[in-house]
Amino acid sequence: MGKRGAPASRRRRGKRVPPGRGARGRGGARRPLGRIVLAGAAFGVLSLGGGAALAHWHAGGEPAAASRPAAAPPPSPGASAVRSPQPPPPSPKAGASPSPLPSKSAEEEPDPPATVPLTGAGTFTTAQASGEKTGTGPLRRYRVQVEDGSGVSAADAAREIEGILAHPRGWAAHGRGTFQLVSANADFVIRIATPKTADKLCLAQGLDTRGEYNCETTEGVVVNLKRWLRGSPTFTGTPAEYRHLIINHEVGHEIGIRTHMTCPGPGKPAPVMMQQIKGLRGCVSNAWPYDENGRYITGPVVP
Repeated sequence: MGKRGAPASRRRRGKRVPPGRGARGRGGARRPLGRIVLAGAAFGVLSLGGGAALAHWHAGGEPAAASRPAAAPPPSPGASAVRSPQPPPPSPKAGASPSPLPSKSAEEEPDPPATVPLTGAGTFTTAQASGEKTGTGPLRRYRVQVEDGSGVSAADAAREIEGILAHPRGWAAHGRGTFQLVSANADFVIRIATPKTADKLCLAQGLDTRGEYNCETTEGVVVNLKRWLRGSPTFTGTPAEYRHLIINHEVGHEIGIRTHMTCPGPGKPAPVMMQQIKGLRGCVSNAWPYDENGRYITGPVVP
């Protein structure tokens, strides 16, 4: 628009009276000169208005690309936040903002039951499921069984255990064994049993679990239903996280770790091979054999 205003200015300057012309007239010439000046000014105003109108008409009639630079697309929220000196707009109200999607563990983890069956049928249902091999090291095939009357699905428990053994901080991910879920021809069995049935199975191995603990047997692992569903009072975390500790501890025995460990020092993570349910001794509860950097979490061996 600035370029189109220039002709109007030049026309206005062409009508101005040269300086000094009024001074050379006779005595009465001063009044006509005033009229000339006023007329010239009026003509200049009309010329300027006409030029502006002409420029406006041309700007409206030409394509936008010719009259002004093309408008840039609106910036993304991130770019706007960087370029704009103004503060960002206020956050939407909590009630109007979409709630984040719940995580899988939060979505699937029910509240711990108020009561747990103390005894069941004494018979077990085998999970009719099979899975992929996971990890590196000697192959260990396992079968999952759940006591009838416990209220736990054998198929669901098998899939959960499969995920625990495939966890990036677990045994399989660090060369301590390859694990595969099967429904037959297993190398060891993981049984989830009511407290009284668990006591019976463990006592056959000379182990007194007192209705509270899990144990390892010649056939595999016995998991106390109370611990599976409710976790442990000494463990900071959900029952689902505690189930990682149960499986990692008992499978640790299965892969050849025959001893227990104790706390390596106050504030440090407790080894999974520590019997954390019996007290943390200053350590922080922990469900995985390895830390986030892949270091094995160990501690002094219990004599």
